[in-house]
Amino acid sequence: MADSSQEVSFLDRPIARFCAVGVALLMAAALAFMHRDDLFPPEQAAVDATDPVARCFAERAADIEKMVSEGTINAQQAALFKGRAEALCQAQLGGGSGPPPPPQ
Repeated sequence: MADSSQEVSFLDRPIARFCAVGVALLMAAALAFMHRDDLFPPEQAAVDATDPVARCFAERAADIEKMVSEGTINAQQAALFKGRAEALCQAQLGGGSGPPPPPQ
């Protein structure tokens, strides 16, 4: 004789707990997929040998990183110097759109 008070609800059964674990794993996988670039950053692209601005900036950035590793400057100063180095390379070697075309 089965008593109705002895029946186990669906949420207390092992299959329900298995489903809950499956949903938790799916959500963790979805979060990992959305933040895949944060978890596994893509490799930095190599400097384009034909781009003089990129070569100029790469050289200056290497010098700045050397100063950081030596303790001459801190990370905040390095970020400022890299911004200035990029502007300097753009100004010296081009990379802008150039002057506007003459009126016709």
